[in-house]
Amino acid sequence: MAHSVKGFDVGTMNLVGAEQDADGKIKVKLMRHTFLDIEANSFTKNMLKKQKVQYAEMGDKVYVLGDSAFELANIMNKTVRRPMQDGVISPDEADALPIFGLLVEAVLGKPREKGEACYYSIPADPIDASFNIVYHSNVISGALTNLGYTPKPMNEGHAIIFAELAEKDFTGIGISCGGGMFNVCVSYKTIPAISFSTSRAGDWIDKNVAHVLGIKVNRATAIKEKGINLNKPANREEEAVVIYYRNLINYTLANIKTKFEKAEQMPHFPEPVDIVCSGGSSMIGGFIEVFKEELKKLHFPIPINDVRLAEEPLYATAKGCLLAGLSEVE
Repeated sequence: MAHSVKGFDVGTMNLVGAEQDADGKIKVKLMRHTFLDIEANSFTKNMLKKQKVQYAEMGDKVYVLGDSAFELANIMNKTVRRPMQDGVISPDEADALPIFGLLVEAVLGKPREKGEACYYSIPADPIDASFNIVYHSNVISGALTNLGYTPKPMNEGHAIIFAELAEKDFTGIGISCGGGMFNVCVSYKTIPAISFSTSRAGDWIDKNVAHVLGIKVNRATAIKEKGINLNKPANREEEAVVIYYRNLINYTLANIKTKFEKAEQMPHFPEPVDIVCSGGSSMIGGFIEVFKEELKKLHFPIPINDVRLAEEPLYATAKGCLLAGLSEVE
């Protein structure tokens, strides 16, 4: 029988749950981290039921959850709401907390046994913003506890190391390239030597591209997601995306370098290490090539063997959380 533990990636754009089935295979479930409120009436509810849309009722409103919220918002020309902003639970979204609990349940389901451990991802402390990671972590922990789980926080960059660098003795650099933040972890034989996050990520690119082109942020996101290659921008809009992607990658690498140079207790890496990138923002065409080009421009403090994408960039964090949990259960 598979050990009872689940992994949970709490992302700005997506929520991903991971569990091991009875045959030891890892199963994942992904849901967009969004919701939309619409007026509750019997006609609306019947329509939602017919379409098999996930929704929840609270007071006199109906809340449509996940991907359906995104699709419906586009049809109705409304903007979806997001429980998270800049990589952490938004204190401005009054409805976000109860809705977040519903989204968590939709992704993870109920625990298979009372008090089942759930390892969930949290960002490392940001170096360029004053987010409250404590509040964020407690909100997630509370939602998991309410469902009957035993919550265990796990650094997001560290989860990438667990998911991707087993054959390298869990030594290397994991970077989770999300919508709200980039999370970086430098690990030596499973032990994190450096971990931090930056508030420049996918949303930061969208906001800047929207600003310089004078378009709405949604439109900038659509340009980015429609299949662009960073090495072959086709027009002015795509060139703007490339400029900010390069800037973002350079910024992330420069910060890793600075952290290395300032760290007092840095392990000695006898072999060149791998950098593994995961997350939605790493999935744009040409990302790794541009990353390698930017890396060449810096005198990086340790030798790098290879830069690659995680096997499944959207699922790596949830898988890493699950694997970390399983390694503690054994």
